[in-house]
Amino acid sequence: MIDVVYFAWVRERIGLPKEQIETSAATVAELVAELKARDDRYAAAFGDVAALRCAVDQELCDFDASLTGVREVAFFPPMTGG
Repeated sequence: MIDVVYFAWVRERIGLPKEQIETSAATVAELVAELKARDDRYAAAFGDVAALRCAVDQELCDFDASLTGVREVAFFPPMTGG
């Protein structure tokens, strides 16, 4: 089981702040593909992954990052400075 955490508009589109997922995905990109196939809410949230960032176990990563041994994956919009 992997904890998947959603922030900002990703959370708003999916309607959940966090969920536990049983997955066979080997990478973050494969996990996104599984999530997008769930229903329209996920498809909307992950429709443009170029507009998203991700982290595994609280470390920023690319979508090709491995999920081996990972406990948590987070998705969020790019951070802006100010």
